Amino acid sequence: MPLHLERINWMPSPPLAPDDGPIDLVHLQRMTLGDDSLEREVLAMFAGQAVGLMERLVKLPSDVAELAHTLKGSARAIGAFRVADAAEWLETAVREDSDTAEALMTLNDAVAEARLAIDRRLNRS
Repeated sequence: MPLHLERINWMPSPPLAPDDGPIDLVHLQRMTLGDDSLEREVLAMFAGQAVGLMERLVKLPSDVAELAHTLKGSARAIGAFRVADAAEWLETAVREDSDTAEALMTLNDAVAEARLAIDRRLNRS
């Protein structure tokens, strides 16, 4: 019997990885061994570092790829995967001599979103 695809009611698939916001809290808790004090410390450090790096990145200095790489690693460590992905995009765009404007704007938005989530988390306790 032939399969008639037009008769199948297709359902959208769920995402492969859940999107729980700008910071993956399960990852963060695993990386900080469930220590709330350490979690707060690394979140505050990341927020400060991200601001400083973004201030430098928007000027597109000669070491922009290295700065983006640094931000990518820090973001992955705390579970800020949107920031990490955007930083990787900027890093790749620079290394491939592509237009960086959209990647930089996306990174800036991702950092702002992560910082807002961090501020909320730090101020809740």
